Amino acid sequence: MQEQDKQKFSTLITEVMAFYRQDVSRFAMSVWWESCKVFDFEQVNRAINAHATDPERGQFAPKPADVIRVLQGTRTDRSRLAWSKLFDAMQRVGAYQSVAFDDPIIHAVVEDLGGWMKLCRSEMNDLSYTEHRFCESYRAYANRGGDIGEYPAKLAGQYELDNRQAGKRVAAPILIGDPSKAHQVLQNGAAGSRQQFTSLENVLPMPVARIGDAA
Repeated sequence: MQEQDKQKFSTLITEVMAFYRQDVSRFAMSVWWESCKVFDFEQVNRAINAHATDPERGQFAPKPADVIRVLQGTRTDRSRLAWSKLFDAMQRVGAYQSVAFDDPIIHAVVEDLGGWMKLCRSEMNDLSYTEHRFCESYRAYANRGGDIGEYPAKLAGQYELDNRQAGKRVAAPILIGDPSKAHQVLQNGAAGSRQQFTSLENVLPMPVARIGDAA
């Protein structure tokens, strides 16, 4: 969830606890928010409904731990869905076009795995291993909640690379998934790679002595 979801989340929790004839203190609400903000609002809503209809646990008011228990498999599910979206784009769009997904974590993971062009050109025999690495990395980012750090605004394709080198106009990326969310990812992402490579000579103020140099 994002900060703008906080009010409707508070309303949801207040109404749920009222159903169980309980009030929610400011401290309790802060615990609820910190525990659940890493998930989507719709996921939390469904998890609370699942708790309420559970024959054993549903008779008691839910705690954040109950919601998280229901959602434990959510990140795994999200990583598989993200891979399916990525793999579909790899096949249908390919390495030549630049793309922007509606999920910034996909951008971060793809860059970690070597970039869009490299993944699109993966050998078929390597795909299962690539899928495993993608899902593991995706879950690691998802565990951070909303703070995944910088990510590339778009995943550059071969045409963009060639056109930049030739000084030609670069076409807009193809948006993958929800267009409005993909556009937001494009706006909020970093212009270039997250990785910075700096020559040692540009960092050290004086030459580094080498073994064998005169004292």
